[in-house]
Amino acid sequence: MVKEYDLVVIGTGSAGSITAMKCKEAGWSVAIIDHRPFGGTCSQRGCDPKKVLVEVAELIDWNKRMHGKGIIEDSTIDWPELMAFKSTFTETIPEDTEEKFGEAGIDMYHGAAFFQSENELKVCNDIVKGKYILIASGAEPLKMGIEGEEYLRTSDDFLDLNTLPKKIVFVGGGFISFEFAHIAARAGSEVHILHRSERALKYFDSDLVQSLIKYSRELGIHIHLETAVHKIEMCGDSYIVHGEQEDRSVNWKADIVIHGAGRSPSLDMDLEKGNVATDKQGVCVNEYMQSTSNPHVYAAGDAASTNAPPLTPIATTESHVVASNLLKGNKKTADYPVVPSIVYTVPMLASVGMSEEQAKESGKKIYVKAQDTTDWFSHKITNEGVAGFKVIIDQEERIVLGAHLLGRGADELINHFALAIRFQIPVNDLKKMPFAYPTAASDISYMV
Repeated sequence: MVKEYDLVVIGTGSAGSITAMKCKEAGWSVAIIDHRPFGGTCSQRGCDPKKVLVEVAELIDWNKRMHGKGIIEDSTIDWPELMAFKSTFTETIPEDTEEKFGEAGIDMYHGAAFFQSENELKVCNDIVKGKYILIASGAEPLKMGIEGEEYLRTSDDFLDLNTLPKKIVFVGGGFISFEFAHIAARAGSEVHILHRSERALKYFDSDLVQSLIKYSRELGIHIHLETAVHKIEMCGDSYIVHGEQEDRSVNWKADIVIHGAGRSPSLDMDLEKGNVATDKQGVCVNEYMQSTSNPHVYAAGDAASTNAPPLTPIATTESHVVASNLLKGNKKTADYPVVPSIVYTVPMLASVGMSEEQAKESGKKIYVKAQDTTDWFSHKITNEGVAGFKVIIDQEERIVLGAHLLGRGADELINHFALAIRFQIPVNDLKKMPFAYPTAASDISYMV
C-alpha cells in the first residue's frame, strides 16, 4: 500500500524540520524520514555537544595560563564525567523531536529512504508518495578511498567516547581535526594531525592560521603538513597509519584514528531512480532550491548544491525559502548574507566576509589592517599565548569588507563585524560607537 502526502521530508535537522512544520501548519499532509535518531546533526552530533567540550577545554587552558598570576592548582578533565555532562544536552533530543512532530500531526518514518520513482520513496517496508519531496539529509564523512578506510572513526564516535584514548591521530586538517585536537590534548592525549597539503584550515586567513598552528604545536599538538595518508592497518588493539612525507614513508601508531578530511552530501538514496541530478556539492538546484531535473524535489542545507557554506544558519535560511516556495509558488530566492565561520579551537579562529586574497582580486581599493594583539589589555588580563586580527577595508566606500580574528572572545566579536558588513556601517561610525569598556567589542575602534 502506498501512503500519499503533500510533502515528504528526508532529514530531521533544521534544513528539513522547519519546512515540515511550516507546511503542516498550512494544512498540508506531511511525512518526515530519518535513518538516525530524530533531531539532526548540529544538536546531537555536531555544534552543540562539541561546544560543551570546548568550554571545558577553554577552562583548563585559562587555568594553566593564570599559574603564578593568582591561580595555584591545576584543574584536570575527568573524561567520563564530561561525557555524562555532554549527554544531558543531547539525550532527550530524539524523544523531544518526535514529540514535537507527533503533536503537529506529522507522520514519522524511521529508516533509510530510497527513490522508487520521481515522487515515491521506499522506507523499510513502506512506500510513501509525495506531491513534493524535500531532501535535507545533511552530510557525512568524505570517502577517502584509502586502504583500511574502514578503521577510521568519525566525529560522531569521538563525541561518544567513554574513555579518551592516549594516542589519537586525526586524518585531515579541517575544523573537526583542529577542534577535537585542542580538546583531546588538554585532556591529556598525545595528538597528531596529518594534512596532505601545505595549508590547513584553507577557508581561514592564512596568517592567522599560521599563528594558530604555531601555538598549537607549543601546546604539544603534533601537526604534520604535506603528509598524505595512504593506508591504515590494525595492529592488535592499536592502529598503524601509513603516510608519505617529503618523498619518504612515515607511520604513526594510534589507539584511534579520526576522520577529519571533510564531509560530502549524504545522498545514498538511489537518486537516479528519482531523476535527481547531483554534482560534488549535492543536489543540483535552481534559485528556488528546486531540483533542476525533477520538479517534485527540493533540497536544502548540506544536501543542496549552492555557493553557500555548509553552516547551520544557512540550512535554516534555505528551509524557510523552500517552505515559502512550496506554499506560495516559486517566488522566493535564497538570500545569503555574510555568515561568520568559527573554528572552536582554544583560542578560537573566526572569519567573516572577504579574505585578503578575495579583496585584492575584486579590484577594489583596499586597506588591510593586521596586528598581533597578545599585549592588548583584553588578552593580557588572561595571559593569552596568541591573539591577533586582520580587517579588510574598502578605502573608497569606507566600509569593512572582511574581518578575521584569533583569540578569546573571537566567536562573539566576529558577530559585530558581520553586522557591520551586512548593513555597510561606515568605519567612522564604528570608531565612534561607545561599546561597553573593557570588553572585546571596545577594541573594534582600534581594529578599523
